[in-house]
Parts: sequence; structure tokens; C-alpha cells
Amino acid sequence: MPTTLLLLDASCLELSEGMIFPTLQFLSYLFKKDYRKAMSQAGTSQFQEVIRQELEYSMKVELDKILATAPQNELEHTKKDLEGFKKLFHRFLQEKGPSVDWGKIQRPPEDSIQPYEKIRARGLPVNITSVLNKLVVVKLNGGLGTSMGCKGPKSLIGVRNENTFLDLTVQQIEHLNKTYNTDVPLVLMNSFNTDEDTKKILQKYSHSRVKIYTFNQSRYPRINKESLLPIAKDVSYSGENTEAWYPPGHGDIYSSFYNSGLLDTLIGEGKEYIFVSNIDNLGATVDLYILNHLMNPPNGKCCEFVMEVTNKTRADVKGGTLTQYDNKLRLVEIAQVPKAHVDEFKSVSKFKIFNTNNLWISLPAIKRLQEQNAIDMEIIVNPKTLDGGLNVIQLETAVGAAVKSFENSLGINVPRSRFLPVKTTSDLLLVMSNLYSLNAGSLTMSEKREFPTVPLVKLGSSFTKVQDYLTRFESIPDMLELDHLTVSGDVTFGKNVALKGTVIIIANHGDRIDIPPGAVLENKIVSGNLRILDH
Repeated sequence: MPTTLLLLDASCLELSEGMIFPTLQFLSYLFKKDYRKAMSQAGTSQFQEVIRQELEYSMKVELDKILATAPQNELEHTKKDLEGFKKLFHRFLQEKGPSVDWGKIQRPPEDSIQPYEKIRARGLPVNITSVLNKLVVVKLNGGLGTSMGCKGPKSLIGVRNENTFLDLTVQQIEHLNKTYNTDVPLVLMNSFNTDEDTKKILQKYSHSRVKIYTFNQSRYPRINKESLLPIAKDVSYSGENTEAWYPPGHGDIYSSFYNSGLLDTLIGEGKEYIFVSNIDNLGATVDLYILNHLMNPPNGKCCEFVMEVTNKTRADVKGGTLTQYDNKLRLVEIAQVPKAHVDEFKSVSKFKIFNTNNLWISLPAIKRLQEQNAIDMEIIVNPKTLDGGLNVIQLETAVGAAVKSFENSLGINVPRSRFLPVKTTSDLLLVMSNLYSLNAGSLTMSEKREFPTVPLVKLGSSFTKVQDYLTRFESIPDMLELDHLTVSGDVTFGKNVALKGTVIIIANHGDRIDIPPGAVLENKIVSGNLRILDH
């Protein structure tokens, strides 16, 4: 490969006289497989630094070109987004990979993860209204429903009696405000993917007793995996440019909330804590006992960050866990674990809890840390392949990773019922069934179920899309006595079917199974071909 002299801006690099530097094409070649691996093998620290600076300089040039295409009314907002991205990219180049030093990981001290029963045993104060008036509920609403075959925001998918995730959230907070005569507002962190559709739907809540605010998380450019340069050529995100941008994970909440001005507004109104959760976690309701523990700490020490954790099951082995690391509570995700220790990380006996992403965070602490630029979150490198086959990477952060930046952080081991995410139609079947009863927007496990655990449900690819899933059930089966359900192939369910124990239904390729109305399947395996024809 011929080596050419690359002319660099002198203000960007201080170069030794006579040194010859590789071209950007050669740098791309170096970084083609894995940037960090290349860095570790690139030779002298001086050469590594030159590579880093050249990549940062090239990125700056490209971002300046993109910024120049922003219309005047979007200029300030776009500038903030690109500045935030530039900082993240700088850290990506500086850091030597996501791995933690496994030898430093320790079990958290006993008092750093409190059992929920102990928090609840303190009871509630008589002035619960004044405590609630200092709370803000924040829902992470940046995701689309594409994984369930839906267009538009995931929060607008119907999950129970035609109520959407957003409907249930508003009902919960309205019930709280009416019951305790309070003014708990709802804040939605939208993304550029969900903002427009969400705002249209908010009009329907104009007469509800809930103030609803929105702000947008940042919009960052996707990076070509080979050149490490943005694939976007301008600020637009429609047409061909749709795939050029992405929302950079929920860790972006701190800077976006601060930059939106809403953080200052809420502090000015006397709000002190936010309760943050994913909008698709139907178990994440406001818990008065946890709020009281924050507002009236038993030791008088203000707790700035609470992470709700819950006990792992075999289904949760990949979930992030709280550990003690450098004398601080730290969230460790599976992507940060050295390969040799992944099985150890997945061990239910060693790491017994995982992060539910239900978080309680002090508003003044967020403001202080933002102004000090002191929120430290590990970078998640998320590789994607676009529709045209181009390999890109997204640089993201996770909201819970900031736990180590706050003072007097705490984990609370909550009941599993506070973690009820709906990620797939298998989850949707559970929450639509008679396993749960709905009251004022909150789902609670039916008292008629004899076991506190949720059945394991695995629906095959014929059920992946919500539209297809709905056509396969004339009514949702009775699942009160179900332990395990596996369905594969072309299967439909008639009305008033009851499923008990372990039920496995497999229609082989080309076959179809119609479960007849009123059927009771208990500890059954059904396979082959069973058609119920209309007479």
C-alpha cells in the first residue's frame, strides 16, 4: 500500500519534524476489525496519540459540515447534540474498551442493598401529600414498536382492554393525584422517532388531572464502522437519511433533561426527585414507601440515587448487576465482563440480583453533576447493519451506569412484581390474560393464582407481530394454573380455552393446529395437524 503524506491542521497536531503519517484510508484499514484491538497493537504511545487526534480532527470536520446544513431555527439544538456526540466520540477513542477489572469486583456491602420489606416496615408519614408533591414521574419513551411488528412509538401499543402503555401510565398518576390531592407531573423523554406521534396523542389527556411535559433525547450520527466517520451528510432525518441518526440510549437523559430547561423549571417548582422507568415496564408504579425513605432518610443522610433491583431467575442471567467497585456502588453489564468471566457473571448463585431500570434520582444532584461535567457512564458500542448492508456503530450510554457518580447511592431489592416488561408478544399474552387484574392503570397478580411466579411463555415466529398474534386468539386463554407454554407453527386458539401445567403445541411445517373453543389442555403435548372446520 503506497504511503502518502497527510496534511494536517497544525492547530490540531503537534508533529515531530520529518515524520510521515498514514493516510485516512490506512487508518481505516487499521481500524476495520476492531478499533480498540488496533490501538493496543499500534505501537508507540506517540503513534497511538497521532491516530486518535487524526480521527478526532476528521470527525470534527465532518460534524462542522453537517452543522452548516442546519436551518436557523434548529441551529442551537443541533449544535448541542453534536457537541454531546463529540464528547462521547472523544471518550470512545480514549478508553481502552468496556471491560472491567474483574479482580476489583466485590459483593456490595450489606447495607448498600436494602430489602424492600425493611423499607416498607417504616410505614408512611401523615404528610404523604407534601412528600408526593416533591416527585416527578419520568418515562423513557424513545423506543419504537418495531420488534413487535408495529410502526410508531411502542408506548401507543394496546396492552390491556385497548389501553396503551401511555394510557395506563396516565391513569396511574391521575389516580395518585386524586387520591392524595397532589400534583405529580408526568415527563416523557421522547426521541426524534417518537416525538411527533406522541405529541399528537397527548391531546386526549388534556382534561386529565396530570400535567404532562416532554423533552427530546439527543440525536447522534451513526458511524461507519470502517472509516469511523458519520454516514450523515446533512441534518435531515427523512428519506435516504432516516438511517443516518439514532437516539443514544437512555443514559442521555441527564444532559438532555438539563439542556431542555425542564430540569430547572421543575426544581423551581419545588420538585426534588424523579422516578425514572421504561414505559413498557408495567410493574413500575410510584411506590410511596421508597419515596418516603428518600424524603425522610432514617440516618439523616440524603440518598441521591436509588436503583431498584430484584432477584435473578434463569431468564435474567444477562441483566446488569450491582457490585462494589473502587469503594463505590457500580452497575456492571454483561458487555463489560471479560469473556473468561461471562459464565461466572451469569451465575444466579453468585450474582443474585439485576437492575430493573426503575430509578429514583435527586433533581438538584443531576443539576450539580451536569454543571460539573461529572456524570460518568461507560460507553456501550452497539454494532448495527443497515438495510443496504452497511456496517455502522452507535455509541450509547445507560441511565443506571451513572450510579457511581452520585452520593450515598442505594440499591433496594424489590418484589419481582415491580419488573413486568413487555418486550414481545409472549409478554403481551401474560399481561392480557386473567393472571392480572387492572385497577386504576396498575396491573396486579390475580389472587386466584396459587403461585407468585409468572408462567414461562414462548410463542413462535407466527406470533411475533402484534397484528398476527391478535388474529390467532379468539379470546385470551385462562392461564391461572399455567406453568409453561410453548407454541410453534401455525396455531390458533378458539374462545374460552384453558391452559394448565405444562402445555406444548407444535404444528410442523405445512400443518395447522386449531385449538377448539372450550378446550382444556393440562400437561399436554399437541402436535401434528388439527383443523376445526366451520360447518
